[in-house]
Amino acid sequence: MDILFLLVPLSVVLVLLIMGLFAWALKSGQFDDIEREGERILKADRPAVDRDQATP
Repeated sequence: MDILFLLVPLSVVLVLLIMGLFAWALKSGQFDDIEREGERILKADRPAVDRDQATP
């Protein structure tokens, strides 16, 4: 029973920390345009290959 006096305040602090980080991420614009970032990876151009790197 004594461990609850330690675990309950620690869990409350952890939840508040997570909520604070999530609020910071929302405020800084991390979730503004998630569709464009997912498509950007798929539409990225391939890096140019030099003549000496080309396979024969």
